[in-house]
Amino acid sequence: MVLTLGACQKVESQASRPDPLPQDTFVQVYFNHAESADYTEPYRKITRPGDDLEQLIVEAIASAESTVDVAVQELRLPNIAQALVERHQAGIKVRVILENTYNRPWSDFSATEVAKFSPREQQHYNEALKLIDDNGDGKLSPDEINQRDALVILRKAGVPLIDDTADGTKGSGLMHHKFLVVDGRLAIVTSANFTTSGIHGDMGVSESRGNANNLLKIESPELADLLTQEFNWMWGDGPGGQPDSKFGINKPSRPVQQVILGNSTIAVHFSPNSTTEPWNQTSNGLIRTTLSQATKSVNLALFVFAEQRLVNTLEASHQQGISVKALIDSGFAYRYYSDGLDMMGTALSNKCQYDADNRPWQSPLTTVGVPQLPKGDVLHHKFAIADGEKVITGSHNWSKTANINNDETLLVIDNPTVAAHFEQEFARLYSNAVLGVPATLQQKIQTEMQKCPRLEVKKTDVSGQLVNLNTASQAELEALPGIGQKLAARIITQRQQKPFTSLKELDAVPGVGPSLLENLEGRVTW
Repeated sequence: MVLTLGACQKVESQASRPDPLPQDTFVQVYFNHAESADYTEPYRKITRPGDDLEQLIVEAIASAESTVDVAVQELRLPNIAQALVERHQAGIKVRVILENTYNRPWSDFSATEVAKFSPREQQHYNEALKLIDDNGDGKLSPDEINQRDALVILRKAGVPLIDDTADGTKGSGLMHHKFLVVDGRLAIVTSANFTTSGIHGDMGVSESRGNANNLLKIESPELADLLTQEFNWMWGDGPGGQPDSKFGINKPSRPVQQVILGNSTIAVHFSPNSTTEPWNQTSNGLIRTTLSQATKSVNLALFVFAEQRLVNTLEASHQQGISVKALIDSGFAYRYYSDGLDMMGTALSNKCQYDADNRPWQSPLTTVGVPQLPKGDVLHHKFAIADGEKVITGSHNWSKTANINNDETLLVIDNPTVAAHFEQEFARLYSNAVLGVPATLQQKIQTEMQKCPRLEVKKTDVSGQLVNLNTASQAELEALPGIGQKLAARIITQRQQKPFTSLKELDAVPGVGPSLLENLEGRVTW
C-alpha cells in the first residue's frame, strides 16, 4: 500500500494544483505534503510538493530578539541546530529540551554499541549517517560531524540542553512535545519531530516525502505564556541545576486553558494526567467533549487510535446520523488494540482473548481505512475536524499512553478558516485511501477463529483499571498479554530491588522486549 516512485513523479509533474487557502491572521497552518506549494529540500536537493516545515522553524528562531524555547522529542536537522546556535551566540536566551532516548549525537556511538541496536534503532542510525555523510563516501569526517550532526553543533556551541532525566528519573513516559516559543509572543506547535524522516523524507529512500505532518504558527502572547509555563516546569534549574525539573505525572495537574485570539478560540491542555484524576479532565477527555459536540461530521487523521471511550463516543455520533470518516496509519490500523477495527465492525484477539472493553460497531463504517503514502512515510498526524469548524491537533496521540504517561500538547481550535486547511489535507489523504477490512486481515481473522474456537473476553481489567507493576499480584501480572509465570516472577524480583517509575524501565527485566512493551502500553501503571 505504497506509491511507486513513478507514481510520485507523476503527481509532482502535474501542472494543476489547488490554490492556497486563505490563512487566519493569527493562526497559520502548514503541511509538509501540501499540494498547493512546493520547495527544494535542503539535504536531498529534491524539489517536491509541500510546505517547508523546517524553514518555517528556522525563520521563527531567526526572528528571536530575547528568548527561544524548544521542546521536541528528537532534533536531528542541522539547519535548525545552526539557527539556534546563531541566536545563542547573539546573546539570545536559548533553551532546548529533548526526550532522553534521543539526547546523544549519532556520531558518538561506537561500533560495539551500534551492533547492539534494535532493528528500529539501526534504521534511525543509518538514516543519520546518510544525513551527516555529506560527500557520501561512507565515512564521517570531523568537518561533517561538526557541520551536520545537530546535537554536536548544539553541544560545541554550549547551547543549554536537558532531557527528561533532569528530574532524576526518565519521566513517566516519552517527552513527546513538539513546540517552540519565541520572545513570549510566537508559538510553533507541530506533529513533526525535527528529523529528515519527520519533515523532508528518508535520506536513503528517494520516493519518501517525510511522515505526513502539520505545523501551526500562532502569534499569541497568551498561548506562548501557557507553553512557556509548561516548558519551565520541565526545565527547572536547567543544566547542572538541582533535580527540580518535573516531567510526566510529576508535573502538577492543570485544567484546560482557553485563549481568545481574533476569530479563534483555542483550548489548551497538557498531558499526562494521573490515573487518580477524573478521566474527563484529561486530554482524552477534552477530545471526547469536542467530538460529542459535533452535529454534522467528524473526520480523523491519526497515527494511532487506541482509546475505547473515544471510539464509543464516535459510535454514538454515528448512530445519530453524524458522518464519521477515519484514516489511521497502516502500521497501527490493523493491530488487535486498534479502535479502527471497532469502527469497521471487526476484532482481533490477543492470544485468543479480546480486550475486556472491546466493542465492534453493530453498524460498521465503510469510511475507515489507511492512506496510501510514498514509500518510507507514515501518517503521523494527530488531528480531527468536527463540523468543518473545530480542529483537534498537537503532539498528543489518541491513546491511553499519551494520556497518562507522556508529556504532550493538545490544542482544540475553533475557527473555520483554520479548519478548512485540515479538511483539505484530510481530503487529499482520503482521495486514494484503502477503505474497509482488507483481504489479508479477513484471512487473519478467519485463521484466528479456527485456532481459537472459544474466543473469550479477557477476564482481567474489567473495571478499566490499569495494572500497577509495583503492587500487582503474581496472578494479576500473569493475566497481562505476553507475561507468563516465570516473567511475572522476574518482574516481582526486579521491583523489590527498585520500584518501576516508567514502562521503559521494565525493559531491564530479562525476557521483556520492544514488542511486549508495546503490548503493555495503556494497560499498566506504576
